[in-house]
Amino acid sequence: MSAARATHNTATLKRFHSAVNSGDAEIISRAIDECVAQDVLFQAPLPMGATGAQALKRVWEVLLRAFPDIHVAVEETIAQGDKVVSRNTVTGTHQGEYQGLPPTGKAVTYNEIFIFRFAGGRIVEIRGVVDVLAQLRQLGALPS
Repeated sequence: MSAARATHNTATLKRFHSAVNSGDAEIISRAIDECVAQDVLFQAPLPMGATGAQALKRVWEVLLRAFPDIHVAVEETIAQGDKVVSRNTVTGTHQGEYQGLPPTGKAVTYNEIFIFRFAGGRIVEIRGVVDVLAQLRQLGALPS
């Protein structure tokens, strides 16, 4: 895989993160349509009862409803071959129902790491580790 391809994949991921940080579900949905394969293999700790790009759209609908000011700060990106790894810090204010919890108004900060695999210029696989434990502790759902 050429350095040019890794650069292109990183740029695609940067466009996706920019859309995510818009806070606009329609912009995020369009970015998913543009950057992500319809049948993307999406594995993260938030089961949504959907698959492919629809599952990713559903995750962002849920997150935006719960944390309308959600922001993903990309701390580190590593690109090699057909993969890009992104280590992020996510912040937001709990203003809507999330994981069965009514809004608390509490601010959350948690970390996540995602591995994105690309083919044909699109994201075809996403595997993520999200610190859901920190999220739930900060929301008061679990003891500190």
